[in-house]
Amino acid sequence: MDTAIKSVPVARFLWDADRYEEATARGVFTPDDPIELIDGEIITHLSPQRSPHSATVSLVAEALRHAFGSGFYVREQQPLRLGERSIPEPDVAVVRGSAMEYYDAHPRTAALVVEVADTTLAIDRDRKLRLYSSEEVPEYWIVNLVDRCVEVNRQPAGERYAESRVYRGGDTIPVGLRAEPIAVDDFLR
Repeated sequence: MDTAIKSVPVARFLWDADRYEEATARGVFTPDDPIELIDGEIITHLSPQRSPHSATVSLVAEALRHAFGSGFYVREQQPLRLGERSIPEPDVAVVRGSAMEYYDAHPRTAALVVEVADTTLAIDRDRKLRLYSSEEVPEYWIVNLVDRCVEVNRQPAGERYAESRVYRGGDTIPVGLRAEPIAVDDFLR
């Protein structure tokens, strides 16, 4: 008698954006749950935001509101619906229009997405960079609190950006779409 245990293949259950939004609407997930949908997988953020992260998110949003002005809406830690399998909640996103235009549905793209990274640096540089580039977000910034710099990615090209540059204290970041340049020192110490 063969007593060997046979392995059974395990398949992952991938969510689509519609099912994820329906589960949220039914209360399966709440706004307080530290999750987001990336490429069909529900990603959990286990570490709470520390003070430097929270303050930097606010300072970046304030600088972008000033730089972009009217005609753009700066969202803080709110969902974007990117494609059929991703609903990330970037720290800051600049979208065209006003808040009222997104009353019934999340924006499906952004002019600029910013992630403030300390404990999430690896996922922001890899998985989220691939997501934002493949969904053709024109600019993706990582405000890197670990190395005290801003990693600016432009010109989406598949799963990578064609242009990447690092800005540090004293530098000014040119911003696309007729916005004013932003001083790194306005939000990064």
